[in-house]
Amino acid sequence: MRACVPLIVALLCGLAWAEDPKEPEPFLELEGETEEVPATNLYSAPDSCRGRCLEAFDKHHQCHCNARCRDFGNCCEDFESLCDHEGFSHSSDAITKEELQSISEKIYRADTNKARKEDIIINSQNCISPSETRDQVDHCPEPLFSYVNEELFSKPTYAAFINLLNNYQRATGRGEHFSAQQLAEQDAFLREVTKTAVMKELYSFLRDQNRYSSEQEFVNDLKNMWFGLYSRGNDKGDSSGFEHVFSGEVKKGKVTGFHNWIRFYMQEKEGLVDYYSHIYDGPWDSYPDVLAMQFNWDGYYKEVGSAFIGSSPEFEFALYSLCFIARPGKMCQLSLGGYPLAIQTYTWDKSTYGNGKKYIATAYVVSSTQ
Repeated sequence: MRACVPLIVALLCGLAWAEDPKEPEPFLELEGETEEVPATNLYSAPDSCRGRCLEAFDKHHQCHCNARCRDFGNCCEDFESLCDHEGFSHSSDAITKEELQSISEKIYRADTNKARKEDIIINSQNCISPSETRDQVDHCPEPLFSYVNEELFSKPTYAAFINLLNNYQRATGRGEHFSAQQLAEQDAFLREVTKTAVMKELYSFLRDQNRYSSEQEFVNDLKNMWFGLYSRGNDKGDSSGFEHVFSGEVKKGKVTGFHNWIRFYMQEKEGLVDYYSHIYDGPWDSYPDVLAMQFNWDGYYKEVGSAFIGSSPEFEFALYSLCFIARPGKMCQLSLGGYPLAIQTYTWDKSTYGNGKKYIATAYVVSSTQ
């Protein structure tokens, strides 16, 4: 695959990263993702760190809960009890950009379950400009996937991942209620992915960074941040990070989330997804690659949806988790096969778990090199 978006996209998006050739260039700021993510925790007292651990500095707050508040002597009184236990409070523990790039390359190399070049044939067809993404015009008469070797799906992590996809109601505002079997499928997925070299690399890195003291603590946190329910709509517990990012949701007549190639392929095969076009086709000549596309999902439009193509479930799960833990609510700059790539995550700030920890609201690829 190759990139089809010119450098001017950086200007169209209002993100002038082109000044530094070493920085990844954005293909577009994705629509529909941030409108449901409040900038601050509406349920936090202004003098408390509850729900605010690791938030960005805001001069309007009377006290702070970020990684450097100790250095400036402006932490909230409950900072140590709510945030310090996570190991994020000391600037010496901060994960650097170089460390993120190094661990992402290790994760990239460890993904032995990814698709081989011959396992997937993509027919990306027409590349449009960012100014055309709102037009909702189908520029591609053929499906995106011409061929997928479905033997991939018999691998343990793929099978466990696929079992989860039909456990959700895509419309926000309708509460999720899981059966014992569906809850067991969440545990089975976590059990399978944590067996892989990809997730072992991630855990080892985060342990060395003082983020977790045991693998069980790590797995428990992953379960909460990804599968814990919160409310995007009117009904209690109608969404989760996993549902949003990997399965996809519909809110206010638009597709939100839905950043997974396996889900896309399976829905396209069933005739529920109609691929319209793309605005970005990544530089990698093997899998995983990245595609930013437009599509219709059973009557609802996705203006720009980025997805890794050909990656294993554990690879995506690891990178999104890494970025959420290291750069929650921020741009996370990685390196894959020598090419820069950035992932944006957002925290869900209306509710928390544990001692003020935040759920994943969304995570997706926002940029790469030309």
